[in-house]
Amino acid sequence: MSGQSAESPAAQARAAEDGAVDEALALVNEARAADGRGAGGAGVPGAPGSGGGRSGRAGSGTGRPGPERVSAERSRHADSATGGTDHPGHPAPTHHSDSSDHRTGSRHQAAPWSAARAVAGRAGRGAAARRGGTAERRVPLDRALGLTLAEPLGALSDLPSFDTSAMDGWVVAGPGPWDVRAEGILAGQDRPEPLSDGEAVQIATGARIPRDATAVIRSEHGRTDDKGRLFALGDVGHGQDIRPRGQECRSGDQLLPTGALVTPAVLGLAAAAGYDELLTVARPRVEVFILGDELLTEGLPREGLIRDALGPMLPAWLRALGAEVTSVRRLGDDPEALLTAVRASDADLVVTTGGTASGPVDHVHPTLSRVDAELLVDGVAVRPGHPMLLARTKEGQHLVGLPGNPLAAVSGLLTLAEPLLRTLAGRPEQEPYTVPLQAAVHGHPHDTRLVPVVVRGENAVPLRYNGPAMLRGIAAADGLAVVAPGGAKAGQEVEILDLPWSWNPAGDDGGAASAERCFT
Repeated sequence: MSGQSAESPAAQARAAEDGAVDEALALVNEARAADGRGAGGAGVPGAPGSGGGRSGRAGSGTGRPGPERVSAERSRHADSATGGTDHPGHPAPTHHSDSSDHRTGSRHQAAPWSAARAVAGRAGRGAAARRGGTAERRVPLDRALGLTLAEPLGALSDLPSFDTSAMDGWVVAGPGPWDVRAEGILAGQDRPEPLSDGEAVQIATGARIPRDATAVIRSEHGRTDDKGRLFALGDVGHGQDIRPRGQECRSGDQLLPTGALVTPAVLGLAAAAGYDELLTVARPRVEVFILGDELLTEGLPREGLIRDALGPMLPAWLRALGAEVTSVRRLGDDPEALLTAVRASDADLVVTTGGTASGPVDHVHPTLSRVDAELLVDGVAVRPGHPMLLARTKEGQHLVGLPGNPLAAVSGLLTLAEPLLRTLAGRPEQEPYTVPLQAAVHGHPHDTRLVPVVVRGENAVPLRYNGPAMLRGIAAADGLAVVAPGGAKAGQEVEILDLPWSWNPAGDDGGAASAERCFT
């Protein structure tokens, strides 16, 4: 045949994505085996019982499978076997995995936290490989902040491009004293008249040095007499206070590598090096679907309704993680609206809030069945946030299901969304680092805990308000401490997940004074 073969670029990219995901899922099974918890299947199912759908919706907080979860999963299995009830002719899905073994009543375990993050990162690499690499875009400097360089930043000219004065003062030639010319040299003047030995001329910072000059004498290091002669108040060294051409770099030098984050300082460096625009990795596009009929968008909580905290928080947080948020939609508890929105989305990533457990209005799993999604992570052994999930909904698109409790949603963002978005945005992975705890932190018997902390001096200070539904702690935090099962003692080193910003709180009992750092 002359058509597309198994070795075509599309087939190779598909194999790369599938291989990346398979490799990451293998990490999950290896971690389970090492932990003595058994091996899971291709879908990584979650553990019930943390109240993960939305606040007050599901779960007893015991970590044991409740009858309502098992029953709901059997219902999902039956729905999967018939292709759902919405489209009688819809083919049965082949990718969405059920987490129960109905013949034995056994259940797979949630994915270990580190393995779940690995799955998310590998899924992003696979998606990038499938589309032929990260999407690139050339943008003007004023639109490049927060993007990632798609090519090395090379100097387009010498920096500085000519010898310049580092100080206000006089530029002199030869030994002194010097006769001072009447007209000085200002920045922006081209090719000033050369100096002869014994001559000086006033010069401004950044002005071009005339030919045959010896040094610059700062204004405070010289004096003139009534005859217009300049005397130095100290020794004058050759080249003193002159920035020579190419001192910072020569044309063609690499200033920054591919993958560097465009910060305000990078914008200044690029402009100084001669750039008007930069080739960057396009931000991955994200749609956010806010679920829940109980959510208010304004005013005080009332009559069983609560304010939506995730709608205002998630778009800004996702942008800080490198994403372009194309829309934020409030879908309530309408399964058909969620199904329609997921099917219609052309985003690289869909983020949903709530509905990931097995309560009566938790519609994310049934929706994934109906779109024939492939579950990559279905529950993570982490508190808060263990009902989070990651699925591949279609070619080039993933869905991250966040729990509805605010801090649990933050946990899901940093566990699953951050590795995937970082990979799609071409950002380098941050080197892990540890900080000793100032105080002990209670641990979960089996799961990792993510605890808001501030960094004070050499120690991480755990914050008090760290419940799944609380935002007071994370609002004052520099990062999240990764606390292994069983907890951590005072002085014990723990890994810190940085937040994309830091805030210096006023010192109320919600936290301690933050180290003044900024994480981008």
